[in-house]
Amino acid sequence: MSGGFPSVGARSLYGAVEAGGTKINLAVGRTPTDFVATARIETRGPAETNTAIREFFEAYRRDLVSIGVASFGPVRVDRTASDWGKLLATPKAGWSGERFTQPLIDAFELPVGLEKDVTAAALAEQRFGALRGFSSGAYITVGTGVGAGILVAGAPVRGSLHPELGHIRVVRGAQDADFWGCCPYHGDCLEGLASGPAIARRWGASLSDLPHDHPAHGLIAGYLAQACMTLALVVSTGRIVIGGGVSNAPGLHSAIAAQMRHQLGDYLSGPVLSDPEYISKPALSDRAGLIGALQIAERAAIAAG
Repeated sequence: MSGGFPSVGARSLYGAVEAGGTKINLAVGRTPTDFVATARIETRGPAETNTAIREFFEAYRRDLVSIGVASFGPVRVDRTASDWGKLLATPKAGWSGERFTQPLIDAFELPVGLEKDVTAAALAEQRFGALRGFSSGAYITVGTGVGAGILVAGAPVRGSLHPELGHIRVVRGAQDADFWGCCPYHGDCLEGLASGPAIARRWGASLSDLPHDHPAHGLIAGYLAQACMTLALVVSTGRIVIGGGVSNAPGLHSAIAAQMRHQLGDYLSGPVLSDPEYISKPALSDRAGLIGALQIAERAAIAAG
């Protein structure tokens, strides 16, 4: 391997870090779906957390080819930027300005790749799951926050930053006029209206726990339908996968699809209007992030030469 990294030789394992705001999933694998070992740690302060990550990989040092990081954000994913890997204005206390990437590079002297966590899930679903066969698609996660990994021509969409779909404006429902929203930055953006905390703040329960005829179901489906319509119009997505805790509410995916098609008003033809699985559930469940992180590790090794 060139670029200052050690020769691969007999090395055969890839490392994966799926970093969330409350927990971090770790894995080593021979391929993205062939796991050798996994672990879960709590997301604490940067020094303690990065030490725990390093200790997990230390046992596999001699076999590691590269490591892929799927991180919460916002995070600088532009590899040419001087602050590549740096977490920006994240609500996770103590983590703004910190990195997962550089401590791994310093400790193991291996190629390290980075994507946003939801982008990793999109990559995994495209290669092995519900987005398979689609060159363009999106994975939306709706839970504590709202985010999206967007793929065009098989590659993640990114510029100086990654997509931040959760912070787009949506048209507020008439019955929602008294709720300001819970986003600390924008109030009533998509995340401020449709995330798990926004639902709990209004109705004191998760969407799954509310009665099936509760108006919250239609309201949240309508907000997410607006986001899906935006993706269909701007990105020309072949399919949209929606995951995260809120998405577990029964009937939500079909309600989103119906409202999206109504909002489009028959403007688009093709799969957006005709494919019954255009708005789809994830196929890889809770393994999508780690599978995607292992793909990121593969890509980092290839890029390093």
